[in-house]
Amino acid sequence: MNKLRGAQFLLAFVFLGQMAARASNLDTIGVTLLQAVTTNVNGAGIPVGQAEAGNGATTNWQVNPSTVGQPINLFTYYSSGGSATTFPNALGAESGHADAVAGNFYGVPLGVATNVAHVDNYDTSYFYNSIIAATVPPNINDAVVNQSFNFTGTTVAQQQAIDSNYDDYAAQFKTLFVSGAGNGGPVYPPSTCYNGISVAVDNGSSSIGPTVDNGRAKPDITAPGYPAGLTSFSTPYVSGAAAVLMQAGLRSDGGSDTNSAADIRTVKALLLNGAIKPADWTNNASSPLDTRYGAGVLNVFNSYKQLIGGKRGYIVSTSVSIDTPHPPTGATGTVGVLSGWDFNTNTSVVHPAALDAVNHYYFNVTNSSSNAAFTATATLVWNRQQSQTGINNLNLFLYNAANSNLVACSTSLVDNVEHIFMSKLPQGRYDLQVWKAGGSGIVSTSEAYALAFEFFSMSLNVAKSGTNVVLKWPVYPTGFILESTTNLISPILWSTNNPAPAVTNNQNCVTLGATNGSQFFRLRRP
Repeated sequence: MNKLRGAQFLLAFVFLGQMAARASNLDTIGVTLLQAVTTNVNGAGIPVGQAEAGNGATTNWQVNPSTVGQPINLFTYYSSGGSATTFPNALGAESGHADAVAGNFYGVPLGVATNVAHVDNYDTSYFYNSIIAATVPPNINDAVVNQSFNFTGTTVAQQQAIDSNYDDYAAQFKTLFVSGAGNGGPVYPPSTCYNGISVAVDNGSSSIGPTVDNGRAKPDITAPGYPAGLTSFSTPYVSGAAAVLMQAGLRSDGGSDTNSAADIRTVKALLLNGAIKPADWTNNASSPLDTRYGAGVLNVFNSYKQLIGGKRGYIVSTSVSIDTPHPPTGATGTVGVLSGWDFNTNTSVVHPAALDAVNHYYFNVTNSSSNAAFTATATLVWNRQQSQTGINNLNLFLYNAANSNLVACSTSLVDNVEHIFMSKLPQGRYDLQVWKAGGSGIVSTSEAYALAFEFFSMSLNVAKSGTNVVLKWPVYPTGFILESTTNLISPILWSTNNPAPAVTNNQNCVTLGATNGSQFFRLRRP
């Protein structure tokens, strides 16, 4: 009996450790904060899919509903042997990998999207061969499909064929494919497809871009990889976040144009634009995302706050001669918020005179503090169109409207994502431009695109309350760490040994006991 009790205690300890690790991951990716300040943003009403590879020669690919805290009637299982709505069933067997993926995706209680409408669980071979690559693909009606597998060892030609099948399916049926980048070496398909999201893991062990076919920026985004530090388990966090944003968009959290808010391009743009940059994140104008982290580490709270900023159209559209300058127009209109999104169309000209097209979004980037500096993040996403080999060429530019100086740009020739990140942006009036190439060689004159944007200046308020010091700063954007020190003499030793903030009225609040000595505080993003 003593031995049995010891074993039970050990199992309980391990289980509690796993629960704590998963809860910590939800903190990291913004789910905990999102749930604290919103109501029932949990993927409700969104049908999802999960494609799982069998374990070697076995048929282990199925999610066990009871393991992930969901009812059996939430699931349908598909393989070449048919379909089933019961578990266990004759089509396959439980997979520990599938259970762990599902736990992070929609599992109860520590998944991201715990209230999805339905789960289609697919055997990978059947899913690709009979659905994605079928001569006449069927519509599975899944809004988000998680793919924690790779086609490893593919040639460039094979990768391109796989990418085309996925891109065509996404363009036709509006399905968002979220795929693991891989765990070393190059980024593998299906994570290389244009219209999906490629996910890295935050421990630095992921496959690294760019793609081997034409040097596109993949992965797109990063997330924690519990339980095994692999992209298999970072990917479902992003899938869950996508389902959450789709639900929020469809229930009008982002405004009345719910179809645009829940479009796979808008969701992708919001997810990438809300990501938090690691300290060594980098990109350049011709390659919009970091080869290791993509746009950064997933934070669905930031993405949601940009969604509820609402759809904001461009101020003016202009046409310019091919490859000529396109400075600010001098328009007086202004986008009414500094955090939001748009889903729109840019139309360039082929005949009789070839013209590039520019949609201008003007922002007055100011606040009450005259010396405040801002951070600007903008992400542009469009699809590779169905049955097309290439993509339209769109670029993203940020101009100072006062002097027409170019501040930042993203001008990849091969990507269907453009991304600008600019810190220490002075206050002023800015022109954020969505540019589309005209003339010969374009796929089409018009291209639908999604744009997510954020300009912010973070402030830290310090006030005395009795014998205490109260520090407050806004909950949005999140990802900041409170640091303190007792002097500002170099070398300054900043400490993070401060209480965790409590959230009150959309403010982070930390209460500290006052001391007779000096105390200095700052907010820092990793």
